[in-house]
Amino acid sequence: MGQIHKPLPVKLIMSIFTQKDALFNVAEKALAKKIGPIDFSSQILSFNQTQYYKDEFGDNLKRKIISFRKLIPPDNLWRIKTITNGLENKFLQDKKRQLNIDPGYITQANLILATTKDYSHRIYIKKGIFEEVTLIFKNKTFTALPWTYPDYQSKELIDIFVQIRDILILQLKK
Repeated sequence: MGQIHKPLPVKLIMSIFTQKDALFNVAEKALAKKIGPIDFSSQILSFNQTQYYKDEFGDNLKRKIISFRKLIPPDNLWRIKTITNGLENKFLQDKKRQLNIDPGYITQANLILATTKDYSHRIYIKKGIFEEVTLIFKNKTFTALPWTYPDYQSKELIDIFVQIRDILILQLKK
C-alpha cells in the first residue's frame, strides 16, 4: 500500500490572449495584484492556430505566457480559474470578451490546464472547474497527447514551458 503524502507545490502559469496589446499589461498587473508577483512573461506571440475564437475576438489574436513566483498547491487550480473568469468578465464589451486567460500549472512531469468545459479526458475538480493533462514531460521536453490543442504542441510554446519548468526545478531545490 502506498503512503499518502502531500504533493509538491506546482508552478502556476497562464496563457493570456487578446487582440489588443495594451490589455496584456493591464491583465498582468491585475493578476499580480490578485495572485502575486510574476516571474516569467514571454514576448507577445501570434495566436493563429485556430478560428474558434474569431466570432468573439476577431482576427489577429496575440498571446503571452506568464508564470508566478509563488508556488501553489495543485488543488488550488479551481480557485485560480474562478479568479481569471472574473477578470475576463471585467473586460466584456458588447457581451464579448476582450481578454482570455487560461490558467494551469507545470510540474516536473506535466502541464495541467483548467477549463469549465467537461470532456472525456477531463477530471472534475470543484465548483464547475475541470482539469486536464495537456502535455507530459518525456525525453527532456514536453510531449503532446491526442487531445492537446495544436497551439500547445508548437515548438514555440513547448520551449517556453520547458523554461518555466526549469524555474520550477530551481525553486523546488531551495
